[in-house]
Order: sequence, then C-alpha cells, then structure tokens
Amino acid sequence: MNTPLISLQNIYKIYGSGVTEVRALSDVSLTIERGEYCSIMGPSGSGKSTAMNVIGCLDSPTSGKYFLDGENVANLEERELAHIRNRKIGFVFQQFHLLSQLTALENVSLPMVYAGTPPAERQKLAAEALDRVGLGERMNNKPTQLSGGQQQRVAIARAIVNRPLLLLADEPTGALDSQTTQDVMAIFEALNQAGITVVMVTHEAEVARLSHRVIWFRDGEVLNDHLAPEEIGQVTAVG
Repeated sequence: MNTPLISLQNIYKIYGSGVTEVRALSDVSLTIERGEYCSIMGPSGSGKSTAMNVIGCLDSPTSGKYFLDGENVANLEERELAHIRNRKIGFVFQQFHLLSQLTALENVSLPMVYAGTPPAERQKLAAEALDRVGLGERMNNKPTQLSGGQQQRVAIARAIVNRPLLLLADEPTGALDSQTTQDVMAIFEALNQAGITVVMVTHEAEVARLSHRVIWFRDGEVLNDHLAPEEIGQVTAVG
C-alpha cells in the first residue's frame, strides 16, 4: 500500500491558556493521497488557515502527529522544517510576494538559491517553469511590467521550480478577476494532471468546484473530509 502524502493524526493547535485558550484545531485527523487535488473550505475562524499552516510546515501542532511523505514532522526544529518546505512544498498565496527589483526569471530562481542549485541549472529550470505557466516570453520583465494574473503565474512557477511533491495555495485567486481566475485554475489542473498534489484553501465555491475533493472545516474540526465539489451547496447553509 502506498504511503499517503499527508496524514494528520489527532492534531490539536491551541493558542493561549486558561480563559484565553483558543482551540484553532481540535482532534483533526485527515489523509490526503499522492496526486489528489483538494480544496479546504469553511467559514471564518473554522481552522482552515491553521490547518494549511500545519500542512505547510509553517506552524507546528500543539499535539498530535503529522506525517508528510512518510516522515513525522510535527516536532521538528525550524531549520529542519525550512529544509522540508524548500524541497517538498511549493506555496502560492493571494498576494504574489514577488521582489519588485528582480525579473520574473530571478524571482522564480530564488528557491533554488536557498537550495544551493548551481547558477546555470537555476536559470535553465526557472525558464522551464515559466514556460510551463505560459510566460516564457516575459521572463525578463519585472513585476511592475506584468498584469496581476501574470504575476500570479510567476508565483506559481516559483512554487513549482524545485519540483515539489505538494503545491499549497492559500486563496490563490482572491486578487484576480474572473477570467484570470479561470486561467490560473487551468494551470493548477494541468499541474495536478502532471502528478503534483494540490491543496487549496478558498472561500469561493466556484473555485473549489474546480478541485476534485472538498474538505470542510467548522469550529476547528473537520466536518466533512470527502465532499464532492457538486455537494458544496449542501453544507454552506450550515457550515
């Protein structure tokens, strides 16, 4: 049997103590197989962003186990988590977080600088990643010379340049118009078809419906972990 890419086991994330205690995650168990394309949804304060931070090794759980690619990463030191993030996870956020003084090619190359990839190989792989998202002809442009949708595609190229096992997207279409949203979601679908596991946090039902499985959070717990995209409307009224 193949090992799941993501396995959260009885995860708690607690902030504060006593009367100020907040359980952002409460006994969350969740499995995501390799090659899946999932959306995480839920109302504000439901725990979906906290879950994303734990899955992305940006935050450690208070208790519980988190196996990523078969390794329990729940209690690793920050240096070890940073190495895992660089090697195994690509991140796409609502804000593009591009460095304005760098070209698209240079922005995409940054994760490889931290990974110690030789310069010649960095340039080749960054160019290939930009080609993959349809920006091969804009690699020498700086962010101010690109539209919002193009900047998000640069951010996606940067996220996949180290060939991660997992692509995490946090509200990736929140700053985009409807047509550009469709273009970006088509890229996510193509990346998933190529074998990358995609996990996306979104509050937009029409975006979540383009994924293959929806995980619904409420009050720090998983309300439904295998919701079909067409079933989203059934839980929004009570979620």
